[in-house]
Amino acid sequence: MKVNKAQLIDRVASGADVSKAAAGRAIDAMIESISDTLASDDSVTLVGFGTFSVKERSARVGRNPQTGAEIQIAASKSPGFKAGKLLKNALKA
Repeated sequence: MKVNKAQLIDRVASGADVSKAAAGRAIDAMIESISDTLASDDSVTLVGFGTFSVKERSARVGRNPQTGAEIQIAASKSPGFKAGKLLKNALKA
């Protein structure tokens, strides 16, 4: 089963005994805070849950799949996530 943002807000609202509007604002604030922190090349660690960080990919040579010609792929940054021990253990059950 996949959970979308609206369903997550419903779960947080019922679990924290707050309104859906308050739960939505809290989730939006958390997402914005994590995004802003990653944009400044820092990481966010939620003990037991995991760590959000910025992964850097160096420039490299790739191939065009249609022609087979070599192309230059620029260096880039992407978000990364490493699960914490409690999250990993929750998935083993």
